[in-house]
Amino acid sequence: MEDSLAAVEAEVVACRACPRLVAWRERVAAEKVARFRADEYWARPVPGFGDPDARIVLVGLAPAAHGGNRTGRVFTGDRSGDFLFAALHRCGFANQPTATHRGDGLALSDVFITAAVKCAPPANKPTPAERDTCRPYLERELALLERAEVLVAIGQFGWDAVCSVVGVRPRPRFGHGAEFRLPDRRWLLGTYHVSQQNTFTGKLTEPMLDAVLRRASELAVAIGA
Repeated sequence: MEDSLAAVEAEVVACRACPRLVAWRERVAAEKVARFRADEYWARPVPGFGDPDARIVLVGLAPAAHGGNRTGRVFTGDRSGDFLFAALHRCGFANQPTATHRGDGLALSDVFITAAVKCAPPANKPTPAERDTCRPYLERELALLERAEVLVAIGQFGWDAVCSVVGVRPRPRFGHGAEFRLPDRRWLLGTYHVSQQNTFTGKLTEPMLDAVLRRASELAVAIGA
């Protein structure tokens, strides 16, 4: 049968392959933090979303416990997402600078966003077994995004995940602004993760993230020319 992004999304949402992650995401949804006490949590794996014809794919680590695990959309409803979507809007990839919930009117152009692990992990640290169990979903997403020319890894985990999927040996060194031409001729770019730890301390600033996104756009245009 022919695969599709819709088929991947349906399988991701229904997945219960990792007992530790299932237990954690459901526990977080039941024991809500005070600021989201009235919210009904998604509490399921979170599929990728965006433009199916995207030339640029952003690959993060995993949904946040009170972000994507609550809203059902990766990088949505938390401070990391606030930083990321504001940058996407500044660079012309999003129609609005905020992402608060599914159905908030957000639309992405030429960008698709996904994560290496689809469930929120305790302490934001999936185990190697959980990473490997989830890997086929990322493999299928990247294969189905046929126009994608540039992959942007948001953090070291995303960088390593892309290298693993594509089969890069040895792995190139990750760093903010790092660039690497993959064996399949796509480009891999790196950015520091948009976590509060990085953005609040100034390790990652708005101009730094904008520069990576604009470089991704330049490479996509050059390849497509």
